Amino acid sequence: MSQAARSRAPAEAGAPALRMKGITKTFGDFVALDEVDFDLRNGEIHALLGENGAGKSTLMNVVAGLYAPDHGDIEVQGTPVRISGPQDARLLGIGMVHQHYKLVGGFTALENIMLFNPRGSFRQSRTAVRTAAADAADKLGFRVDLDARMDRLSVPEQQRVEIMKILIAGASIIILDEPTAVLTDAEAQKFFAAMRGLAEIGNSVVLVTHRLSEALSYADRITVMRGGRRIRTAHPEEVDADTLTELIVGTRIVEKPAPSEHVGAPVLTVSGLELTDAGGVVRLRGVTLDLHAGEIYCLAGIGGNGQTELVEALTGLVPPDAGRIDLAGHGKVTGLPPDRLRRLGLACIPSDRQGQALAGDLTVAENFAIGGVLAGRFGGALAVRRKPMAEAAAAAVRDFEVMGVRSARQKAGLLSGGNAQKLVIAREFSGAPSVIVAHSPSRGLDVRAAAAVHGHLRAARDRKAAVLLISEDLDEVLLLADRIGVMRSGRIVAEFPGGTDRRTIGRAMVGHD
Repeated sequence: MSQAARSRAPAEAGAPALRMKGITKTFGDFVALDEVDFDLRNGEIHALLGENGAGKSTLMNVVAGLYAPDHGDIEVQGTPVRISGPQDARLLGIGMVHQHYKLVGGFTALENIMLFNPRGSFRQSRTAVRTAAADAADKLGFRVDLDARMDRLSVPEQQRVEIMKILIAGASIIILDEPTAVLTDAEAQKFFAAMRGLAEIGNSVVLVTHRLSEALSYADRITVMRGGRRIRTAHPEEVDADTLTELIVGTRIVEKPAPSEHVGAPVLTVSGLELTDAGGVVRLRGVTLDLHAGEIYCLAGIGGNGQTELVEALTGLVPPDAGRIDLAGHGKVTGLPPDRLRRLGLACIPSDRQGQALAGDLTVAENFAIGGVLAGRFGGALAVRRKPMAEAAAAAVRDFEVMGVRSARQKAGLLSGGNAQKLVIAREFSGAPSVIVAHSPSRGLDVRAAAAVHGHLRAARDRKAAVLLISEDLDEVLLLADRIGVMRSGRIVAEFPGGTDRRTIGRAMVGHD
């Protein structure tokens, strides 16, 4: 987006809505925030950039009342404040949408919004919140089934509910942690138009993002953090993507498309897959595809169009109603349970790494070795051989450069997003799988971590594995795809060779093919 195309609040016009000075936060002997200064003006969008583990989310969690700083001062609208918890933050007009959502899976979208926004009696609240939610969705250009259970909504749909939830609560300081990680280009443009509209009437927005193009296109100011410190705050006119990359990681990282040198025979064949969910909604409609050895087949599409259900069917979590799945050398595998499919060489990197891929309360070693325990490589479930399990985990942590691991006995929940994803990939690749199903594997990761994930996917492809990559990020699709499919309304509606321009793919995603 050009400079002239942006409708901005004047850079110097806004008084500070939020000011933080000398914020320090430690966890044991680890310094997460080191004397950080940060300010947010009324009527501005302020982008906060940095690697996973740089301190961005920790700093915003201090504002949101989830962490108490060891020392430092906070002012809201010029008044010194002490934020002792989320309720204090909410009363100050601070709302945060976290990267890992705060939602109740068994409740509907509307009920989750009501929990955060109680209004009178249940009936009054239901009516009032439904009206407010519909209005918020209309302003943001979101489509969400308010009566659907959260655990049946896709990750993008869940995120939309979170955003609507805090806007309905009347937040004037809005903190968004990776808000567009699961949105298409068109959805992101509508979203930022809505955020700009909120800023123009005096609201303030902190945009925590890894997408440099978003910061340069939509932010009034950009702050870069590295190693728990603020490195620089600048206006977008003063920096470019290369400069920001260097500020973020200390060096330049450039990824380029690297097509497969040899595509082999089909390894996974899907024919006429049909699936209707428990609520009677048809999720898959005759899905058919061939996945070849030595290729990355990227499946693009707006979230909620059947991608999650396809992954569930392929990995044995949900049996399809009709259709067939075949694995080369093993024949029909439709409906086999996940453990059987794993033993046949199918690995999965799910979209929700915290909810589905890792158990945060278990150790790094336990999370890495769970598949090996089931397969008998580390003894049985009743007699686990913990020494070789820890040694294998330590080797995987080293080989896959999982940072922040002081011991294999460390809780996996303490890892940053990028390093948690590296641990998942290390585990899934440990058995040299022949088929890899990866759903949004770089969602919410910084440029260095995303490049590492992409490198591992390419390396698996080059070892003749067949990779199915499901992604809502067109940049990622164009960077990695040897072939591209587009999924819409539960169907694969188009296929393109790698290198097809994003406009053509985007048109197929929204139905203008």
